[in-house]
Amino acid sequence: MDSPRKIAIIGAGKMGEAIISGLLKSGAYPPQDILIFEISQNRCQYVAQEYKVRITSDINEAVNLAEVIIIAVKPGVVGKVLESIKHSIQPGKVLLSIAAGVTIEFLEKNLPKNTAVIRVMPNLACSVGEAMIVVCPSKNTGESELKIATDVLSLLGKVLKLEEKYLNLATGLVGSGPAYIFVIIDALADAGVRLGLSKGVSTVLAAQTMLGAAKMVVETGKHPAQLKDMVATPAGTTVEGLLALEEGKLRATLISAVTEAAKRAKGLMSA
Repeated sequence: MDSPRKIAIIGAGKMGEAIISGLLKSGAYPPQDILIFEISQNRCQYVAQEYKVRITSDINEAVNLAEVIIIAVKPGVVGKVLESIKHSIQPGKVLLSIAAGVTIEFLEKNLPKNTAVIRVMPNLACSVGEAMIVVCPSKNTGESELKIATDVLSLLGKVLKLEEKYLNLATGLVGSGPAYIFVIIDALADAGVRLGLSKGVSTVLAAQTMLGAAKMVVETGKHPAQLKDMVATPAGTTVEGLLALEEGKLRATLISAVTEAAKRAKGLMSA
């Protein structure tokens, strides 16, 4: 990215904070180029103190001063936010919505005609620059506007473009996925404790093992099953552990978790 685009983040909850943290850690953004609007005074005070970013009590000031606007509020209040800012959305601005379940059709209906709108599904790993981020641009979004958004989001992790029909599915996998991984890491750590390790040491071992395995999948391009077979030698220790996982139906449980989360994403607008 040649120069940082001024960014307004509407909503400084957990995901809004993760985006703030990731942008600052990337080194591409100084705090003064990130403008935050948040209705909770406690959150405003916390974010201002923790990240030194600019805070405004005027949502339209945030939109007017920014080139990229990120809507990071709960799905049920997106409509109110769009009603508040629609007169401040001028040509050349790019609006990103990370609200799960909120369709491009809904966003466009509540914004000026021809507004560049992009649905985005990131995850909490934005905070450390290792998020998986799925994007879906509207028909009114040109290649230059998509590039602006992609340049910004790429500072937070890996970006992949998908059709909108897959966005709810991505919510169940990408958006909710870190929680499942945290449960697995914690379970592996507890296993280490059961065998005599301290929880702190066991957690580091489990987390780094998970990180290394994930990096091998991403960087080698090999199928996870192929990598699994590289670890599981004949009559060795790993195959016995894999049998326990199959008996415990870990795979089926994870598939169900993603499926149920994706179903829930469809109903968030009415929740």
